[in-house]
Amino acid sequence: MKIKLLFVLFTVLFINIQAQDYIFGKVTSEDNNEISDVTVINIRTDERISTNRDGHFMISGRAGDELRFVKNGYERANRKINKENISAPVNVTLMRSATLIAEVELKKEITGDLKIDSKNLNPPRKVQKLKSDLAVYMKRKSAPSVLAPRAGEFVQPVTKGVFSLGKVKNKWDDMDLLNYLQNALGTEFFEDLKIEKAQIQHFILYILRTGFERKNILKYGYVTEADLNRFKNAVLNRISAYKTP
Repeated sequence: MKIKLLFVLFTVLFINIQAQDYIFGKVTSEDNNEISDVTVINIRTDERISTNRDGHFMISGRAGDELRFVKNGYERANRKINKENISAPVNVTLMRSATLIAEVELKKEITGDLKIDSKNLNPPRKVQKLKSDLAVYMKRKSAPSVLAPRAGEFVQPVTKGVFSLGKVKNKWDDMDLLNYLQNALGTEFFEDLKIEKAQIQHFILYILRTGFERKNILKYGYVTEADLNRFKNAVLNRISAYKTP
């Protein structure tokens, strides 16, 4: 019987100790205006509520809890709850935050709510890993297969030059230009001029070596439409001399 009585008394005492009460109050500004939408946080339970349009709030809690009051544009405030607070309203005054210097730019505003700020200022590990992997990928050189031309795609030939601290070498030489002109104009162009297939390269080299201006072409390794037309005109002007013994 005594054991049962002690058990009942202990249970009642435990319930009274753990019992939750409700804490009422009001939040105002330094000029005594009610502040709505202030986040009120019970730090022990992480319960969150917002003040109504009149600045009033009600949140569950007990003696010993600590409430935090957070709103953008105001300094956050903390209130320790004691027995008197539970039986009487908790009135809180929030002070406006100091104006930020114009030159200072914050990517993420600090709200004063540790749970939210920790997410904003400390991105998840997956995001950090993704950024790290992208940085490594951007520094990595592309594989030759990625930069290789597609099947059937014509690419102007470029000879491999040797890096020099002196005069910069041309990207092309005459053989590069000769191969490009032969591919660009096609065999039919020369056959129409009665140039045998075996003589096409010899004929192109003859045109190049008899005054055809090609300095910029060899320097940059690129033939413009105007350059191609200049070569055609040179062919028409010199083909007779080429065929003359």
